[in-house]
Amino acid sequence: MTDLTTSLIHHAYLPPEGFAAPQPGVFKASTVIFPNVAAMRNFEWKDKSAYTYGLHGTPTTYMLEERLCTLEGGKHCVLAPSGLAAIALTALSLLKSGDEVLIPDNAYGPSKVLAAGELKAFGISHSFYDAMNPEDLAAKISTHTKLVWLEAAGSVTLEFPDLCEMVRICKARDVTAALDNTWGAGLAFSPFDLMPGADSPLGVDVSVHALTKYPSGGGDVLMGSVITRSDSLAMKFKLTHMRLGLGVGANDAEAVLRSLPSMALRYRAHDETTRALATWSQTRREFTQVLHPSLPGSPGHENWKSLCKSGAGGAAGLFSVMVDARFSRDRVDAFCDALKLFKIGYSWGGPMSLVVPYDLAQMRGTRPQHLHEGTLVRFSIGLEVAADLQADLEHALAGALS
Repeated sequence: MTDLTTSLIHHAYLPPEGFAAPQPGVFKASTVIFPNVAAMRNFEWKDKSAYTYGLHGTPTTYMLEERLCTLEGGKHCVLAPSGLAAIALTALSLLKSGDEVLIPDNAYGPSKVLAAGELKAFGISHSFYDAMNPEDLAAKISTHTKLVWLEAAGSVTLEFPDLCEMVRICKARDVTAALDNTWGAGLAFSPFDLMPGADSPLGVDVSVHALTKYPSGGGDVLMGSVITRSDSLAMKFKLTHMRLGLGVGANDAEAVLRSLPSMALRYRAHDETTRALATWSQTRREFTQVLHPSLPGSPGHENWKSLCKSGAGGAAGLFSVMVDARFSRDRVDAFCDALKLFKIGYSWGGPMSLVVPYDLAQMRGTRPQHLHEGTLVRFSIGLEVAADLQADLEHALAGALS
């Protein structure tokens, strides 16, 4: 090669092997180079024995998938561009026209919207069940039901279901049970081993995780995962993942890999501060109800107590309050606006505390009887000092709800 341009593209130098560092290397690729035509024809990506194309995996994404399997106790993992994409991937892999999916009424809102939109258009029906009533779930499972979604704790209102009983119901009916495990994050409890030490293992079939939250930890990455122990389910996920062309960026995978080592420490810190603020909030007359699974009297507290770690690290950094009905929605909005450290924004799991007021009438088919009257406000607790966050709440309450 005499031309410089060609030499720069086809340079002969390869760095020596054996380099090791705390953070793994980042491999970016659409095209993957094969050593010969035979390898191109024979390499297989489905069992991670080789690389064929960037969408099907690189050393970076394979490593992230394997570490996430360790986190949640699974065997197979596929990555998706967001938590919602992981939910959609699960549904599209397991459901066809004529099938039915059951969803808890307190599920993540976009999951319900997906069922009412695209899934319905594909001929897939859906129904909602009471997450706090296993008998309601059992009564609604039909011969058409192929997938049951579980969520612990429930979105925004944070009810904690009898997860073990619901999994038993699904297994007895031979229906796939998929858990949105973003709240538990693989740390509060083990989704594939809900009763450690039991003679007969009890666990969900699929765990879906919005890596956007605690695995990322920075509020700057969108990613999701679908994890299972089942070889047959895993193949369905991998093939649908391939056909849909779902992929994640190498730098995003790198960001999650970099954050994973500190995840348990951060989760514990979020939990400790959240419980302190939730307990303090119970003393405020402006709030008629405080929702957090660790609080006695909070919906599903006994279920949480039997399944999750009792100390710090057994709950996510979220709690909600019901603001007394005597305060108008405008005054509740003014309270949220008056907060300085709490920023107004969706999502959670990052370093910054967030607040969002919700309209339950738009989120639930029926208003749960266990919820008091008033306006619901959800707090996502970041990594700030608890005393500073409490002072921020006190100041905003005095200014807007006094």
